[in-house]
Amino acid sequence: MLRIVVLVSGGGTNLQAIIDSIRIGRISNAEIVSVISNKKDAYALTRARNYGIDACSVSPKDFESREEFHEALLKTIDDYHPDLIVLAGFLVILPKALVENYPNKIINVHPSLIPSFCGAGFYGLRVHEAVLERGNKITGATVHFVDEGTDSGPILLQKAVCVKPSDTPESLQKRVMEEAEWIILPQAIDAIANGRVKIKDNIAIVS
Repeated sequence: MLRIVVLVSGGGTNLQAIIDSIRIGRISNAEIVSVISNKKDAYALTRARNYGIDACSVSPKDFESREEFHEALLKTIDDYHPDLIVLAGFLVILPKALVENYPNKIINVHPSLIPSFCGAGFYGLRVHEAVLERGNKITGATVHFVDEGTDSGPILLQKAVCVKPSDTPESLQKRVMEEAEWIILPQAIDAIANGRVKIKDNIAIVS
């Protein structure tokens, strides 16, 4: 059974997609052992507790330095002995030690088709604003492994979403979540949980 720790910062809609997928069997051989947020009032923590999942906050506001926060976050994650760490809207730069300690065991969902509209500064609504500013006709979402770079790890899955002339950043964000993120994130987790992912030459192969 794949032990999953989910890191979140906000409402937890991607977390809900994972929970629902496990409940209906779309994700098999996996369980969420903890949900951790950097924000004490994140609604994602309430979502987790509603399903009997351990949930806690490790906030940088509770520590005198970033280093102490990183140490506490790493220790909290380690205590759950995860096989996979899922970043589901976690708006914190990961400690270097976390990435080093969990090679190819951390995945992230990004709201664009990498390598477009990714990297430093591209997160949340800003991604969709940039897509509309550029006049793209297609956007989407990407699930990728996390490495030392920003949105640079091996790509697991991608799904395209059409951009409508009437779209606003908010409407596009909602549709990318519904038509892409909530679909491919559970698919990626299920593939990992059932041994259908291999990495060769920094390329993820999903069977």
